[in-house]
Amino acid sequence: MNKLWVSALLAVFLVPAVEAATLQADVLGSDGQPLANAVVSLRSSTAQAPQPATAMIDQRAQQFAPSVLAVRTGTAVSFPNSDDIRHHVYSFSPAKRFELRLYQGTPSEPVIFDKPGVVVLGCNIHDWMVGYVYVTDDPWFAVTDEQGRLRIEDLPAGRYSVSLWHPQIAEMLPQPAADVNVAEPLSEQRFTLAVQGSPATVAPTPPASAFGDAFKKALDAAP
Repeated sequence: MNKLWVSALLAVFLVPAVEAATLQADVLGSDGQPLANAVVSLRSSTAQAPQPATAMIDQRAQQFAPSVLAVRTGTAVSFPNSDDIRHHVYSFSPAKRFELRLYQGTPSEPVIFDKPGVVVLGCNIHDWMVGYVYVTDDPWFAVTDEQGRLRIEDLPAGRYSVSLWHPQIAEMLPQPAADVNVAEPLSEQRFTLAVQGSPATVAPTPPASAFGDAFKKALDAAP
């Protein structure tokens, strides 16, 4: 084996493996307070996207849990009912119309969210129950916790375009944010997002008209 081949093989085996990066982000409202239930989604023209996964929205204490779920287009979502009473889950949203009639336990078939957009969930028995499924073509995303913080792990290092969304955002449309450069092993970012009203109205106990109000807002924003 000549020296040229030896050098080429050494170059292959000695190149350090590219480790996955993590983005840790804080999302604040325009008042500077942490914003829970905000979605941060990322897209890249160079990084390979993961495939859609499965997800779940439970029903506990007559509330959807979580109240905001972000999924990639094509994801199958199951809707178990952990309450000791029956629920009737449905949505009229253009992005996904479906109905799970009165049931306990877990329906045998999940619901596939095959179109990007905002899906507002309600319960035909309990008018105060409201939830949101944010369906996106962006391959990386997460929802902030009560401290307005999230982590997106296993990101290929590189530059990403960012979108922000929240149930109380104006016109319920995702807002573009500044691009971020995610480096190894950890990158930290802070975003600010203006919402309408107090974020506390999203959970835990919305008024009785919550589903109707949320659905009308989403319908008005739909293309």
